[in-house]
Amino acid sequence: MVTPDTPNGLFIGGHWTIGSGRLFSVDNPADGQVIATVADGDATDAAHAVQAAASAATGWARTSPRRRSEILYTAFEIMLRSRRELAELIVAENGKCGADAGAEVTYAAEYLRWFAEEAVRNDGTYTHAPAGGTRSIVRRQPIGIAALVTPWNFPAAMVTRKVGPALAAGCTVVLKPAAETPLTALSLAKILSEAGLPDGVVNVVPSTDPAVVVSTWLHDPRVRKISFTGSTPVGRLLLHQAADRVVNSSMELGGNAPFIVTRDADLDQAVAGAMIAKFRNSGQACTAANRFYIHQDVAAEFTTRFADRVCGLRVGPACDPDNQIGPLINAEAVSTITNLVDKAVQHGARIAARATCPANSTGYFYPPTVLIDVSADADILGQEIFGPVAPIVTWNDERTLLDHVNNTETGLAAYIYAGDLQHALRLGESVQAGMIGVNRSLISDPAAPFGGIKQSGLGREGGHEGLHDYTEIQYLSVDWP
Repeated sequence: MVTPDTPNGLFIGGHWTIGSGRLFSVDNPADGQVIATVADGDATDAAHAVQAAASAATGWARTSPRRRSEILYTAFEIMLRSRRELAELIVAENGKCGADAGAEVTYAAEYLRWFAEEAVRNDGTYTHAPAGGTRSIVRRQPIGIAALVTPWNFPAAMVTRKVGPALAAGCTVVLKPAAETPLTALSLAKILSEAGLPDGVVNVVPSTDPAVVVSTWLHDPRVRKISFTGSTPVGRLLLHQAADRVVNSSMELGGNAPFIVTRDADLDQAVAGAMIAKFRNSGQACTAANRFYIHQDVAAEFTTRFADRVCGLRVGPACDPDNQIGPLINAEAVSTITNLVDKAVQHGARIAARATCPANSTGYFYPPTVLIDVSADADILGQEIFGPVAPIVTWNDERTLLDHVNNTETGLAAYIYAGDLQHALRLGESVQAGMIGVNRSLISDPAAPFGGIKQSGLGREGGHEGLHDYTEIQYLSVDWP
């Protein structure tokens, strides 16, 4: 819920400002109504944010790991106390159902707790040189100012997953949240400030012109890190810009996750997992199951059970707590998915199940849909759907299955449901993806490295690796006669 206390300005140097004076509207995708106006940052504002981060950089890098940890943990506690208000804010600007929003706040807060713990474990090494005569000290130091760019689909978790490790490592931050969902990021900046974060350590610049803001940051010699979550095409463009100055880059990009069910899988477990992997956040997740490969011996039974569950989904705005599926983010998303499904049907696919959307709604709703008779080379299997559509393909030969599963330029996530655990693990080792859920559909965990291979990204977020992505290694060779 947006209240008079919800911040809507730029947050630069610990102060709220309207910057250039421009404003933009934030809409509720459940009904299209304007819920807030927010300061619209430009290149000048972006430069001011870097200056604030640079002014705070030395002091924050020298702040003890214990103190950085305490601030992050305090922010974690404030987030949990503010869980309901933050969830309502996410519902208002993102549209996701209340249960999804509440779960996101808890998940997002866990990144602050995890990296509060990691802040004091930024280990180095002290060793004897094999040849003798010297000692080698290897330490991890903060990489410097980090430019963070976050998407709209998880407006809280994508911020804490980047800000948490950056602050734990001793980096200062300039953050550009998605224009669709800036209010959550601004509220998190307020929470960090309340937790004791010094002015200028985190700076937030919402903008409807992200290319200008991010380009300003990437061309500033003081910015040494870019971390981006979003589409693969945009990630490629940012990598080109980062290459000009050899800026350290982390990219969490698109996905096309396969969901594999073997002939001996527990179908109750597989169907339950499919409902979560596909329809959490209305399918608007980079880790969402995108294409379903069901063994032909169990395909009919799986499809019947899955279709029954899908038809029973309640679609509508989160003001009704019984609704399970919220709107897509905007009208363009609805149009894109409509065209994908229409094209698949024109080429032979059939709609096996479809939920019901609310009548006479002005929101951006699309009915959860199951497609069958989808050919293994259908266009809908080759791109990220990013919505509540589940195309089903049957398989029999495992080698052919793996050829189809791996025939994609992306490799973020995958899901395997099998009765034989060793078989599942062997399959998992043959699937080209950075993360594999084995008989489970929730794979994101603050304590585990999140990220993909191929064109799904570079680097990892979460786990010990998440902290390391914001550090540089320095080696000192000490004379020791």
